Amino acid sequence: MWISAYIAITSYGAGRPSRDSACLREFPMPYLNRKNPLITGTIILTVTGFASRFIGFFYRIFLSRIFGAEGMGLYQLTSPVLALSFSLTVAGMQTAISKYVVRETATKDYRDSFSHLFVGFVISMIVSVLCTVGIYCYADEIALYFLLEERTAPLLRIISLSIPMATVHSCINGYFYGIKKTAVPSLCQLSEQIVRVGSVYIIYYLCLQRGLTPTISFAVVGLVIGEGASMIVSLIAVKAHFEHVLPKNYGALLSLSRGAFGSISARLMRLAVPLSLNRVIINFLQSVEAIFIPNRLMAYGYDHASALSAYGILTGMALPLILFPSAITGSICVLLLPVVSEAEATGNRRTIQKAVHKSVRYGFGLGILFTAMFLFFGRFLGMLLYQNELAGSFIMILGFLCPLMYIASTLTSILNGLGKTGLTFAYSMISLVVRLLFVFFLIPVTGINGYLWGLLASQLVQTLLCLFSARHYY
Repeated sequence: MWISAYIAITSYGAGRPSRDSACLREFPMPYLNRKNPLITGTIILTVTGFASRFIGFFYRIFLSRIFGAEGMGLYQLTSPVLALSFSLTVAGMQTAISKYVVRETATKDYRDSFSHLFVGFVISMIVSVLCTVGIYCYADEIALYFLLEERTAPLLRIISLSIPMATVHSCINGYFYGIKKTAVPSLCQLSEQIVRVGSVYIIYYLCLQRGLTPTISFAVVGLVIGEGASMIVSLIAVKAHFEHVLPKNYGALLSLSRGAFGSISARLMRLAVPLSLNRVIINFLQSVEAIFIPNRLMAYGYDHASALSAYGILTGMALPLILFPSAITGSICVLLLPVVSEAEATGNRRTIQKAVHKSVRYGFGLGILFTAMFLFFGRFLGMLLYQNELAGSFIMILGFLCPLMYIASTLTSILNGLGKTGLTFAYSMISLVVRLLFVFFLIPVTGINGYLWGLLASQLVQTLLCLFSARHYY
């Protein structure tokens, strides 16, 4: 979600939630106004982000205790395929939709914003259906030759069904992010978590009642059900939105000429294609990283089960806890992009300077706080939550990622808002190459610790590069 496909939450890919209001009070006017959507949106995303992370966190504890470290390893191995699918289908299009509908708040041109949403949705759905069919039909080959673990094949078939549903609510969320109405994406996120967790608990209970042995595939089924719930919520929300803003002329939204469709498609694709290609390349390398971690652990001396278990403990137990506090910074990353884009377009350099300054200041301070907490209580948390001593050791080491992640994630959003997407892509690539070097050359020598230090080294490199690029706004 972020480090392997799961780790795609900072540079590792894509995160949702938010940042504390105390920080946001110090953003300059007009973003300082309490009535401003930036403040409101951040609070909404922070609260729902924490709620969602809280539910998801204990859900992973439940999964780890029911299915064990090896089961978690299998579950995490499917993440690269899902991340690559998202990159192809909607990652770039969501950003493109968000960028082109931002004018709605000023112009009230609802038909134009709806047209961009509709065209982006159609394009993304075509690609998502192709991805679903491809993964479902070639699950055995993907599992055997790409993931190097044939037991993931049935999981891939199930998870492929979630791709079109995720595409629907991602496009709609992109629209609502663009018009700074964050309540809908927040509700989608929360409903997805609640329904996913609830469905897995119900399935697990029914299995126990009937004397059946639960498998990790139930967790994947829950993921699909959760995506379905999020899709339904987003569809209801977008329908209600347009019926509200155009109650007497709602049908006019549906009229779109072939020429207009082509023009909007070209406009969206000019932005979405480079972003999607960037994400595909990054997620592919992250997938290689995730797949080869167990492989290189076996080169160090682990047997297959132990290597998969170590990978499951790292990505399914330790990292979720480390990433849990990022709910404080995640939503500001989402909201900073349109804010900074607007400031850049209007020549408001002071707003950008303030955003950079506060991102570094609060990111570092908050990161140090959580680093100290994980350093002193890591072993205790590992035993308390997962009953696993190795998870505690991982937590202690990975805690040093926190200040680096928080600074890099917010600065990356600012740089993207300034149109420097090429730079952020290059920095992500450099970070990934550093991690891959550690995976291929250090893990066989030092074991899993080699990868932990690789994570720290790569995140440090990316943070320093982001700081260097933002130096003109200090």
